[in-house]
Amino acid sequence: MKSSRSEFLSIRGMQYHIRHWGEEHAPKLFMLHGWMDVSASFQFLVDALQRDWHVIAPDWRGFGLSEYATGSYWFPDYLADLDAILQHCSPTVPVNLLGHSLGANVASIYAGVRPDRIKQLVMLEGFGMPATQPDEAPARYARWLDEVQGNPNLRSYATAQQVAQRLQKNNPRLSDERTAFLAQHWATKNEVGTWDIQADPWHKLPNPNLYRVEEVMACWQAVTADVLWVEAKNSELLPRMGSNEQARAEIDRRLAHFRNLTKLMVDDAGHMLQHDQPEIVAHAIDQCLE
Repeated sequence: MKSSRSEFLSIRGMQYHIRHWGEEHAPKLFMLHGWMDVSASFQFLVDALQRDWHVIAPDWRGFGLSEYATGSYWFPDYLADLDAILQHCSPTVPVNLLGHSLGANVASIYAGVRPDRIKQLVMLEGFGMPATQPDEAPARYARWLDEVQGNPNLRSYATAQQVAQRLQKNNPRLSDERTAFLAQHWATKNEVGTWDIQADPWHKLPNPNLYRVEEVMACWQAVTADVLWVEAKNSELLPRMGSNEQARAEIDRRLAHFRNLTKLMVDDAGHMLQHDQPEIVAHAIDQCLE
């Protein structure tokens, strides 16, 4: 495995953990992880890259080794955090930006809001959430009001082996070796000897704001960078969009808003395709990015 190093930055008043791979002088490639994940999740993808890159990957606020927020988490804060991170790490030069899942949604919206800051964009499984309707708002707000009064928590695990079993339950394609590596970064041993997922339980609260896909597509239409879209053939998230035909039609409708798009479908891979087929994804990155 390629070795990584940690840096801690003050980003918008919070302590952010930034993971680095590669030499400082190498071309920069920023990687943004998904929901309930951590920056170390990109290790296998970084290992498979053949070109020399300086990979820079933050743990989002409330995940991994970054500081937890107070109370709820809001999507625009990820955009503002990314803006601050890029301002610190590459204040004048446009960057290559890769995101997975939540990270891909942050990256793609940001690329439309700040098109001059992005050189090229890579989206791994970044098709967004199912569209919502205005009449869903009352129930969504009511659910959020009910849950925000409580004290959310995440399950603890008795042993590191149980953490590994949970990861392989989520993704049966994971080898034992890769699972063991991910487990030590995805969870940490607490003071009583059990293992806690390195994520703030407040991430589990429902978002009271509806997902407005038209606004997302407006941002995508403003992206000027070349976009590499990478999708897993066996993605577990596709059924959220409806039947296979409905999901395909909706995804294609959304992707039509990008100006310069290259698509890659990865066989024998699920949503965590950077774990399942890192060599294929890395080869596409090496070939497509300048």
